[in-house]
Amino acid sequence: MARDTPAVLVAKLDASLNFGARSQVQTQTSWNASIIWELMFDEKLYDKKHKEANSSVALTVFAVGRYLEAYLNTFLTSAEEHFMLGLPVTYFVFTDLPEKVPQITLAPQRNIRVVKVEKHNRWQDISMMRMKTISEVIDKVLQHSFTYIFCFDVDQIFRRRFGSEALGESVALLHAHYYKLPKYRFTYDRNPKSKACMTEGDYYYHAAIFGGTCEKVKALADYCYVNIMEDKMNNVEALWHDESHLNKYFWLNKPTKLLSPEYCWDNFIGDTKDILIKRLIWAPKDYEKLRTR
Repeated sequence: MARDTPAVLVAKLDASLNFGARSQVQTQTSWNASIIWELMFDEKLYDKKHKEANSSVALTVFAVGRYLEAYLNTFLTSAEEHFMLGLPVTYFVFTDLPEKVPQITLAPQRNIRVVKVEKHNRWQDISMMRMKTISEVIDKVLQHSFTYIFCFDVDQIFRRRFGSEALGESVALLHAHYYKLPKYRFTYDRNPKSKACMTEGDYYYHAAIFGGTCEKVKALADYCYVNIMEDKMNNVEALWHDESHLNKYFWLNKPTKLLSPEYCWDNFIGDTKDILIKRLIWAPKDYEKLRTR
């Protein structure tokens, strides 16, 4: 019997979601994409069906310059405790310092591949150029071997299950600082000279995490890279760099699944009444020490 495509599998699983389990928060978008919160899903069902479907996940993370020493070990060791447990996962670590990538103990069916990338002079360029790199690795490697890809910032720590309920065709993350704010306060790029310019939108998405099938993530990465480069040719830089372009992409190409801020929480936010579980948290940052000048 033919195996379900990722889109069909996810649609069947998401039909089991209990959208009424979290009455105080939005659990579905106007285009009927699910917004995943604790209590909405049966984790055993999702894991069982994804194992039966032989779902596999590539995780990309960039650890360039001082970010490697500051964050990578904690990111990887915490991912091994909480990220997509029970599924085959390969971590693709992009770094300018491959010899400094820590050796960590991996569970069966879990692997690390280290890919050397050049170090750019400004952290803004590091942030932007990851889109080109992600597209290239999907093209050359991932599309032939993995069902899904998730792209993460390295300065984050997994704390609880980040599992197969998060998998989907095109997955975006609601930004913890903006999900409760009125739209006029969203920090979209408003500069008409930038390709990222937006006058309206649905949500404010956080570029710290995005994912989906290889095809969909490559489309996002290509869109962002092309528009970043066009801005660069016009001596324009979007307000929040690749995140501004990502928000524009998801406005034009609606994501099929949204992750709630439970999947990426900032502990400096005082109002936690919606957050039943902190699956991943922002690591404390010292920008002055970390960023390349």
